[in-house]
Amino acid sequence: MHDFIKGCEAASMKQNVQAVFIDRDGTIGGNGHFIHPNDFELFPNAQKAIQMLKEQGIKVFAFTNQHRISKGQATIGEFETQFKTYGFDAAYICPHELSENCGCRKPKAGMLLKAAEEHRLDLTECIVIGDVGDTDMLAAHRVGARKILVKTGWGEGALTQYRDKWRETEPDFIADDILEAVRWILE
Repeated sequence: MHDFIKGCEAASMKQNVQAVFIDRDGTIGGNGHFIHPNDFELFPNAQKAIQMLKEQGIKVFAFTNQHRISKGQATIGEFETQFKTYGFDAAYICPHELSENCGCRKPKAGMLLKAAEEHRLDLTECIVIGDVGDTDMLAAHRVGARKILVKTGWGEGALTQYRDKWRETEPDFIADDILEAVRWILE
C-alpha cells in the first residue's frame, strides 16, 4: 500500500508541473562563471534531461543572470539562440549589472513573474533548478515555486560556505546534477 501511495504522489507531482525554470552557468554546463554562448558546453546528460521534460509536455524555460551582456561581451540574441538550440521553450535573461537595481536580476523574481504572465503559469506549480542558493533558490522561494539545488557549479558551496546567504529557505530536493533533478521531477 505504501508503494502505491508513493507512486500516486509522484504521478500527481508530474501532472502538476506546468513549467521548469533552469539556470544556465553551473546548472546545465560551464563552471558557474560566464562563458560566451559560442564556447559554452553542456554537462553530460543535460540535453537528455531537457528532452525528458519536453517529452512529458512540461514547458522548459531558461532563467539566467548574464550581466556581461551589459558590458558588450555577448548579446541577448546569442543566448536566446543557444537556448533554442538546446530545446528551451523560451529564455528569460537578465542582462543588467547588480548596481543597476533592476527587477529581473535573481534573487528578485522579475523573470519568473514575466514568464508567468506570458505563459499563464501558476508559479506554485513550477520548479526552479539551479546551483546558487542566494539567487536561484531565493527567486523561487519568493514566488512559491518548488526548488531543486544541483551540486554542480556553485551548488556544493551553496550548501556549505554560502548557506548563510539563503538560510530563509530550503530546497525541496538536492540533486547531484541536472539529470538527477529531472528524474526526481518525473519519478
